[in-house]
Amino acid sequence: MVAMIVRHSSPVLYYQCQGQRQRQRSGSQWHKPCVLRRGEEDESVRRVGAAGAMTALRYEGNSVRYGDISGLVDQSEVHVDVQVRGPSMLVFSGGTAFNGVVEELKKLTTRVAHVLPVSDDGGSTAEIVRVLGGPAVGDIRSRCLRLSSDSSMEALAVKRLLGHRLSQEESEAKSVWYEIVEGEHPLWDHVSGPYRETIRAFLVHFQCQILRHSADKFSFRNGSIGNFFFAGARIFFQSLDAAIFLYSRVSHIPMHSSVLPAICTNDRLTLGCELMDGTVIKGQNAISHPIVKNSKCRTSVTKASSPLPSPIKRIFYMSSEGSNIFHEVFPAVNPTVVEQLSLVDAVVYGMGSLYTSICPSLVLRGVGESIAARSCLKVLILNGTHDRETAGMSASAYVSSITDALNRKFCDSIESHCDDPCPSLDHSPSDYITVMLVPDGGEIEVDVKNLSQMGIVRLVTVESIVDGKLGRIFEPKALIEALQVEIALHQLHGSQ
Repeated sequence: MVAMIVRHSSPVLYYQCQGQRQRQRSGSQWHKPCVLRRGEEDESVRRVGAAGAMTALRYEGNSVRYGDISGLVDQSEVHVDVQVRGPSMLVFSGGTAFNGVVEELKKLTTRVAHVLPVSDDGGSTAEIVRVLGGPAVGDIRSRCLRLSSDSSMEALAVKRLLGHRLSQEESEAKSVWYEIVEGEHPLWDHVSGPYRETIRAFLVHFQCQILRHSADKFSFRNGSIGNFFFAGARIFFQSLDAAIFLYSRVSHIPMHSSVLPAICTNDRLTLGCELMDGTVIKGQNAISHPIVKNSKCRTSVTKASSPLPSPIKRIFYMSSEGSNIFHEVFPAVNPTVVEQLSLVDAVVYGMGSLYTSICPSLVLRGVGESIAARSCLKVLILNGTHDRETAGMSASAYVSSITDALNRKFCDSIESHCDDPCPSLDHSPSDYITVMLVPDGGEIEVDVKNLSQMGIVRLVTVESIVDGKLGRIFEPKALIEALQVEIALHQLHGSQ
């Protein structure tokens, strides 16, 4: 345990980590004890991380700075004991945007429950669902891959194998796939016998399932070996949870990290959205990245920044055979998600596609109730750029959308065709979000006045970088450090 004290009596307050590494007897993470001390404004004081990197956290008046980036705080003196083993959190995210900070997050804590949707219908996932049915596992596979270990030659070899994608050219993809299934491809190098036979058994089972559906002519083009392994394991066990458990073990995912499907099912799930003008769009890919075919029948993806014809009103689930709001269905939330929500130190709404990555997990019955009942830290990580789903939206509009999803606002309205027996909720935005992390220089307008009226008064600006493909994104280390400090400050404040 380390006592952490923050005082605002001096113009500037710094903290510095020092001392020898200590380790809990339970075998959890290494930790350097933190000692707080006052300093002058021009004094060079640093926090030395485990890897020797130097960063600064400064409190000036009522603002907190991460490096040269500042945000608002409102507290005087706070005390807390910080757990050496690291904070626990539950993260709602999709399979792409949050992946960029997973490695950095693992350095802070491995006590993280990653909740992901199972409604992705793009890429090789779409081909698996088309031929074999079942839930989409692409986002889950992607997060498991990021969490998997590369600490040994064998762990790295397993990671490379399950992370491999086949060629875009069908004949070449099929040829390489057969080599892998037969155990003759170089990707098997450094994978020991027990792991080789375990992984290969489920790849063979997947191949057998494809042969049983030969009339559907499965395409291996751009296929993910990890997705094939997941599909084979899920079909064999008839359990998505069992498939995730197996993947976690063979890829050496940290013991206290969990990847949770928002919905536990063996059935196909289809996402739908209703626009403000009444239009209904079916399918996650059609909402976020619609695909069109050119004259040569090859697919191409439209620009993600191309806006929808009308703003999104709500996200819902629909039957795979349906086409409108009369075909809405109400799958049950994974009970482990609700259980974890009652235990964690922080709930995090990760960056990514708001309506197709985050909201599909929030609209499920029991999620809004569980989050509103907690007094823990609840963090919204704001995107750095607009996309097709959120064109023109402000920060307060993000908050409204998350609140509406958790409240299931439109489910029992007069114009809704829902027959869901669970009524909508009426919680305020501040019941769901207590802190917003904002990327410095981001595209999305941070309308402070509107946010304040919604009860969102704590905004923290974090250093950002520009990615060639993704645009403005958070600098991963700065984001995780900001998250770490926010959790600590909340715990300190709550202990008063």
